[in-house]
Amino acid sequence: MAAKCGTLCRVTDDIRSTYDVVVVGGGPAGYAAALWLARYRRRTLLIEDGTHRNRSVEQTHGYLGMDGATPSEVLARARKDLAAYPEVETARGSVAALRQVDGLFEVDLGDRVVTCLRLVLATGAADTPPDIAGFDVHYGASVFTCPSCDGYESRGCDVVTIGWNDGLADFSLHLLEWAKSVTIITDGHRFDGDDEAWQSLAEANIVVVEDGAESFIGERGALTGVRLRSGEVVPTDVAFFSIAVTARAELAVMLGCETNDDGYIVVDDDCLTSVPGVYAAGDMTPGPHLVQVAAAEGAVAGFSCARSLKRKRNEDGSTSLH
Repeated sequence: MAAKCGTLCRVTDDIRSTYDVVVVGGGPAGYAAALWLARYRRRTLLIEDGTHRNRSVEQTHGYLGMDGATPSEVLARARKDLAAYPEVETARGSVAALRQVDGLFEVDLGDRVVTCLRLVLATGAADTPPDIAGFDVHYGASVFTCPSCDGYESRGCDVVTIGWNDGLADFSLHLLEWAKSVTIITDGHRFDGDDEAWQSLAEANIVVVEDGAESFIGERGALTGVRLRSGEVVPTDVAFFSIAVTARAELAVMLGCETNDDGYIVVDDDCLTSVPGVYAAGDMTPGPHLVQVAAAEGAVAGFSCARSLKRKRNEDGSTSLH
C-alpha cells in the first residue's frame, strides 16, 4: 500500500504501471520536462536510452551557469536535481511502440507495458557523420557539427567544413564570425550551391574542394589537416560537418503527430503536438539546436503538460487527475 503523506510518494513497482506522464528522452529537454512535472506532483516516468546526440563532445557551450561543462556533467547535474523529487522514476531502455487505447497511452518497453495520461517526447535528432577515417578520434574535440555551439573555439583558426548540400554556403560563411579561413571539402560530391552561393563564397575567399576526403590527421585535440584522396593535405585546426540532420521522430509519427517538410514534429506555443495529450520538445522540433533552447522547450512542455492535467476530488476524499 502506498504511504500516506502530503506529497505523492514512491510506491512499489507492481502497482506503478500507470503514470500521469511518461517522458521519452533523457537529454536536457526530457529532464527539464520531468523536473516541472515533478514540481506539479505529476507521477512521472522518464525513459532514456543513453544515445545522446553529443555524448562524445568534450564541452557544452552557451548553457548559462554550465558553460564549458561536459554533456555528461550537465546530465549528471540534471539527474541529481531530479532525484530530489519522489514523484519521478527514471528507467534506462528504449520504447518499442506507442499506442493510444481507451483514452490512455500505452508505452511498450519490450519487457513491460506502462500506461499514462500524457506523453512528452524529447527524443532529439541525429547527425549524419562524414565517412572519413579518424572521425571518431576527433569528433567532439576538433570536429564539430554546430558553428553556434563551437564556433568561438575556432577563432583565429584555419577551418574546414565538410558537406555538399545547398545550405553549406551559409554554414561556412557563418564560421567566418570566428575563423581565420574556411575551406569547403565536398568529399567527392558536386557542391549543390547555386550561382549566388558560389559568388558569396568567392567574395569571402572560401575555396570549394570537390575531392574525396580520406582521413583526419593528428591526435585527438591536435588536428592538423584533412588528407584528400589525391594525396593533398588541407591544413586545418578545426573541422565542421553538415551533411544531414534527422529528427528522431519515429515514435511521434507512430502516434500520428504532424511533421513539417524537414521531418520535425510540429508543436504550438505550449509544445503540444497535433495529437491531444502528446507534447514534444528539443531537437526533434523546429528551431535552433542549442542545449539551452532544448532545456527551455522541455520546461515549457513539462509545465504545459502538468497544467493540462486537472485534479479532482473523489467521493472517498482522495484526488485523481484527468
